[in-house]
Amino acid sequence: MMGGANRYFGTLPNGKIVNEYMLTNKHGMVVKVINLGGIITSILAPDRDGNQGDVVLGFESLDEYINDTHYIGAIVGRTANRIAGASFTLDGNTYKLSCNNNTNNHHGGAEGFNKKLWNVERVENGRGESLKLTYFSKDGEEGFPGNLLVMVVYTLTDNNELTVDYSATTDKKTVVNLTQHSYFNLSAGKKKDILSHDLLVSASLFLATNALQVPTGELRDVANTAFDFRKSTRIADKIDADDEQIKFGAGIDHTWVVDRKLPGTLDLACTLSEEGSGRKMSVYTTEPGVQIYSGNYLDGAGKGKGGERYTRRYGIGLETQHFPNSPNQPSFPSIELSPGDTFRSQTLFKFETFV
Repeated sequence: MMGGANRYFGTLPNGKIVNEYMLTNKHGMVVKVINLGGIITSILAPDRDGNQGDVVLGFESLDEYINDTHYIGAIVGRTANRIAGASFTLDGNTYKLSCNNNTNNHHGGAEGFNKKLWNVERVENGRGESLKLTYFSKDGEEGFPGNLLVMVVYTLTDNNELTVDYSATTDKKTVVNLTQHSYFNLSAGKKKDILSHDLLVSASLFLATNALQVPTGELRDVANTAFDFRKSTRIADKIDADDEQIKFGAGIDHTWVVDRKLPGTLDLACTLSEEGSGRKMSVYTTEPGVQIYSGNYLDGAGKGKGGERYTRRYGIGLETQHFPNSPNQPSFPSIELSPGDTFRSQTLFKFETFV
């Protein structure tokens, strides 16, 4: 399996080839990735009885990924989430960005990293089978300044951990906020929504938003709100709460502020579990936040695996990242990147089972 593409996946309209690559470990876990968008097409993880099941949403054909508008499985950038007014100012220069979400720039713009063809090579890092993906984002792409070289390394360990290591360098001061946009359903499709999943979020604060789902700058206490998941809680119990913030997102679609022990270390952001299968997935990250999105706008478009239609809340996104709209919120942790510096971030998805 080492040393190249595992199989041909399709050809883009411009004639370029899309291949699918596979990572495996000694327990039979499998992660599949295509070079379009760095998309994770499949994660096979065991249930409590040792049966492997595909726990992420995805498509069987390239055309469905080309037409997908929900970022299913993709690397998202140059900046994940929303930038208000599709503009920001950096060192006195105002940059007008691609506007693709109401008045906002969203997930990098009209043609973000999720639609780009990445270079893929297999690498050795001593932790497990790894794929190194690189993409060169030119100065001015979607309105962002600087030539940005981005690298993402997927590693599958024998501890049933998928690590995602991000790095980036630039030749001009810019902003960077990367994430991985897989939608998880730990029942492996046996349940058609994630309402019966249990969610724990290691966060005492979340970011309040306006009606356009842009953070206002307020870090709000989760206590006595629908956003308190500090104890593992059935998603159905909170997702349709009579709460203005929930209504803004048509469900859960907010950033939680990860309770950190030390800056820059891997800390637990959240844990998702599904009683029927006995699967549990814990997400650890160096990022300050995790955007949790309960698939509220999935609309059944596109033919998923086995012909499945992914309707509302079929999967949930657990997107580790810096805070949305950071360039326009000076109080938020900075996402600025200068020449000579390197952006680094790591997220780890740990798959386990319980009785």
